[in-house]
Amino acid sequence: MKRTANAHWNGNLQTGNGEITTQSTVLNKTQYSFKTRFADGIGTNPEELLAAAHAGCFTMAVGAALTQNGVTPGDLTTDAILDLDMTALAVTGIHLSLKGSIIEGVSEEQFKAIAEGAKANCIISKALNVPITLEVVYA
Repeated sequence: MKRTANAHWNGNLQTGNGEITTQSTVLNKTQYSFKTRFADGIGTNPEELLAAAHAGCFTMAVGAALTQNGVTPGDLTTDAILDLDMTALAVTGIHLSLKGSIIEGVSEEQFKAIAEGAKANCIISKALNVPITLEVVYA
């Protein structure tokens, strides 16, 4: 299986701009620029997309692990916070914050263990070479 995306850029770094399109066209000529990456412009940026991909992958992995344990997952919500070191121009880590509703048949400790396993084994986590931290709220 292959997944594809296309990026187009025109101009210099500070004043140029580009568009990102994904295979599914969920992103279709979506704007990105210096301002959307390093300030508050309208559009997206690679780091935001990486955080979104990680949040989605991790949350699905938690749901899959619960299902494999014979449990129907309730509501699962993950925030992913990507740290970008502007001096080194490097992603230095991602923090995942998972909130899960009480799921019948799963204790808080079991839920946290399942989340830790998903953090280590989701496809995007395995693709990254940065520290990944996790906070779990089970309410």
